[in-house]
Amino acid sequence: MMRIGVVAIGRNEGPRLDACLSAAARDADRVVYVDSGSTDNSLEVAESLGAEIVRLDLSTPFTAARSRNAGFERLMSVDPSIEFVQFVDGDCEMVAGWVKTARTFLIATPQAGVVCGRRRERFPDASKYNALCDLEWNTPIGRAKSCGGDAMIRVAAFKQVGGYNNTVIAGEEPEMCVRLRRAGYEIHRMDAEMTLHDAAMTRFGQWWKRNVRSGHAYAEGFALHGAAPEHFRRKEVVSNYLWALPILWILWPLLWVKIYRSRPNRLYATFVTLSKLPQAIGQLTYVWNRLRGKRTKLIEYKISPPPGTPGGGWGEGEAA
Repeated sequence: MMRIGVVAIGRNEGPRLDACLSAAARDADRVVYVDSGSTDNSLEVAESLGAEIVRLDLSTPFTAARSRNAGFERLMSVDPSIEFVQFVDGDCEMVAGWVKTARTFLIATPQAGVVCGRRRERFPDASKYNALCDLEWNTPIGRAKSCGGDAMIRVAAFKQVGGYNNTVIAGEEPEMCVRLRRAGYEIHRMDAEMTLHDAAMTRFGQWWKRNVRSGHAYAEGFALHGAAPEHFRRKEVVSNYLWALPILWILWPLLWVKIYRSRPNRLYATFVTLSKLPQAIGQLTYVWNRLRGKRTKLIEYKISPPPGTPGGGWGEGEAA
């Protein structure tokens, strides 16, 4: 069978990293862990589980894209025979059987560059914000335009498009998928359990910041690929700007009804409606910094805990 490698990225994930790397070691031929300045025992955990370790140089601005690319480079250097790479965030645990399912699909579907499955929230009842993540990731199966942070990618396809864009601070996966589709590859979502994720969101401020990050990702993606024929992220960018205008707030009930009809869940409809504000702020942040010739720093919604406690890194690396 074609060989599988795993690239896991994280910072201060605590016990979640143990679960992540243990599952990776169970299913993959090689595992690389990329650490971005952990102050807990993450490096010791990774070493004890036999993972190759990459310590990211933080003198260069950090992005999840840069971290994933560094992990891929190390994986190829230690085992060039790897043909498929499963990328996973350190706060996620791969479900038993997923790697075999994804590999079988990629072997049988040579035009597929990426395959992903169902990411589920581990503790959806812990907070309404965790529940929102679980709803958000319940996306249609079949051919798709993009994947998230957890996905299995064909090595040949990854190399052909040059991997992730190191400069993109969020939404790096959809951006790469644009280039993959332009190169003739397909993106697929399978009706299969893939990973368990721990969002660890308990406060409104975390949810707000996560959506600011999503808005920034939309604006940056639009700046890169918004021209015809792709018009990448144009719909999201225009929608956020329009619905964030105070003059249109009176029409938010109509927007709520429209969202509710597409997915009949009151919590989901309420927060998707409200998300127009922080996402518009994220878009404006990108535009303002670009006009000033400045680069936006990483937008984190998780808070790193004290060493020795259950961790919280820089987020799951997927723009909503």
